[in-house]
Amino acid sequence: MRVLASDVIFKIISFFLIGMAVLAIFGKMRFPGQKKLQSARCPDCGRFKIGKGPCPCRKGVR
Repeated sequence: MRVLASDVIFKIISFFLIGMAVLAIFGKMRFPGQKKLQSARCPDCGRFKIGKGPCPCRKGVR
């Protein structure tokens, strides 16, 4: 049984689109700890705060 090139290309494209759909579904899911990550950001500049001190934007350091 011969396999045409168009059949192979169709299978590759369909597997690619199915894979992209699965990634989109997982990308829309909310993972645990998402709220904690958002609270670790500075409310003024949006950068992540490291440690317990103030953000560098509040210190005046750039």
